[in-house]
Amino acid sequence: MVGENVDVGSKRREHEDDATIPLKSTGQKLSSSACDDDNTTPSSDFSASKFVYVLAFFSAIGGFLFGYDTGVVSGAMLIIRKEMELSNAWHEAIVSATIAAAWIFSLFGGYLSDRLGRKPVILAASVVFTIGSVVMGAADGKEGLLAGRIIVGVGIGLASMVVPMYLAETASSSQRGMLVTMNVMFITGGQAMAAVFSGALSTVSDGWRYMLGIAAIPAVIQFVGFLLMPESPRWLFSHGKPEEARKVLQRIRGPCHNIDDELEAIKASVEESERELGYRRQRGQTANVIIQILQSPPVRRALFLGCLLQMFQQIAGINTVMYYSATIIQMAGFYDTAKAIWLSALVASVNFICTFLGIYLVEKVGRRRLTLGSLLGVILSLAFLAVGFMIVDSNGYAVTEFYHDKTDLCNSASECNECNSIIDCGFCFMDNPANGGVLKGSCLLSKENSTFLSDYGPCSNLSSTAGFAGSAAAGQSPFIYAYGWCPSPHGWITVLGLMTYLLFFAPGMGPMPWTINAEIYPLWARSTCNSIATSTNWFFNFLVSMTFLTITEILTRQGAFIFYCALSTVGLLLFWWLLPETKGRTLEEMEVVFSRPRSCPMPWESWTNKKSKTGDIAASPDSGPESSKNVQFHDSSQI
Repeated sequence: MVGENVDVGSKRREHEDDATIPLKSTGQKLSSSACDDDNTTPSSDFSASKFVYVLAFFSAIGGFLFGYDTGVVSGAMLIIRKEMELSNAWHEAIVSATIAAAWIFSLFGGYLSDRLGRKPVILAASVVFTIGSVVMGAADGKEGLLAGRIIVGVGIGLASMVVPMYLAETASSSQRGMLVTMNVMFITGGQAMAAVFSGALSTVSDGWRYMLGIAAIPAVIQFVGFLLMPESPRWLFSHGKPEEARKVLQRIRGPCHNIDDELEAIKASVEESERELGYRRQRGQTANVIIQILQSPPVRRALFLGCLLQMFQQIAGINTVMYYSATIIQMAGFYDTAKAIWLSALVASVNFICTFLGIYLVEKVGRRRLTLGSLLGVILSLAFLAVGFMIVDSNGYAVTEFYHDKTDLCNSASECNECNSIIDCGFCFMDNPANGGVLKGSCLLSKENSTFLSDYGPCSNLSSTAGFAGSAAAGQSPFIYAYGWCPSPHGWITVLGLMTYLLFFAPGMGPMPWTINAEIYPLWARSTCNSIATSTNWFFNFLVSMTFLTITEILTRQGAFIFYCALSTVGLLLFWWLLPETKGRTLEEMEVVFSRPRSCPMPWESWTNKKSKTGDIAASPDSGPESSKNVQFHDSSQI
């Protein structure tokens, strides 16, 4: 209620002695002599760190699976699309099916994690992902492949919602940002690993089956490893298991770490939530958590910000870059399929490496500055990509071969870009690097329901391996059919633009939406709010990936990236106004942070602030006098 203070630092459990904390593994009591101040601080920190990182590793395998699927589909679809002769609609459907399923099941993840616990949901996600990977690898047609993609999406949706929240609830306030960002590092690591596998398997018979099916291995590793991990101590406390919560928290923090203050903060938060729920029932108001969220201004504001972060992460175009990186590289003129896949692996590796920069910076410069700086760089990179495609399009190869006996509009085109601007037309050319790269260019009508074959001419009888290095040497046709893209000597500009984009995106806009969402909600609303925010991410992920190829047809390639650039600029302005700094705050303090009025500080102001002698969070435009020892909780119905 308003005005009620809970001094979480002054309370202690009277029935337990600090010197006799029970150990989970043996049930023995730790003597006070083993934990004296002179010799235990370093060792206790070290032991706590070891277990926290093991816990984070097995949790973040869920992020690896998410990233692997995102990355592998980029390269695999170049092969699958030719082999199965997929249309744009089927290409977009197979890519987006996983995203749609993840969107739907991320909504169920909040309910399931509240009822069953964080650990069972992560285990279930591992099982589902394993099944989906096997189905994809064994698919004998596009329908089976689509079914496998949907099953995998169910597992990704559950894991992407629960894993960041689990990490945030088990980490200390000083480690939280780093550990949740580590989950994003695993996502980008999965993307890089997938790109490498795609390149290595691109010339192997049925290589796409191995690319998709191999994801079952890390899913099984996560399932086995996570069987040994504990449940979230905050979930245990909120479900009437305080003793078990104490044992788990002591195990995570280390045997010599005093956890009383942290436990009392959790207890105060749970008790306040229960009191508020009781008051609502006495007044005849609904106990529905979504209604409570909407009636609580601090939580409502936090949820609005969390959803905006997840939305702008996607409409900044990141998964367009990751899902379609190989396709974008081909659009830029790298028409050898294997080369395009390997270049996309290079792009994914930049994303992975730059995520380490985010891990280093998140607890040093804070969430706000990292997010704003990252988004500004993304805007500049998107503009650079648009300019790169303009340069590529301004140097199109000429049409030199005409078919005057044909009456379609394709024969009226004089160069490649003009050809691709005509519906159902593509540029057919001979790949001959020794003599300028392109010979015998012609604009031909596409075969019905195909974007890989022309209706007539030398590109009407290409094999499914056309476009791979060495195909001509193997006696196959040296011709390439370019539908929706043109060969260009300036493609390197676009590859540089993609890598610059990821250089800025990976440290900030990649991990920060997940990190901030994992820490800004009170315990009673955390699962539901994370579920809503995660589903927002997946919805816009689905929307962007499902429309990218269509947008490039309507707005052109450069127009699509200008569009994403404009949307990202709107996001930068909104976050400048709405995003507070949460670095160093405990999870139980976040309602206080979002109870304060909004402000628009200059980004350099907080650089001049000094840390206090006690090592607490430095003063910032969003900091106040409250500390983790004195938290103000509110009755949301009276705010």
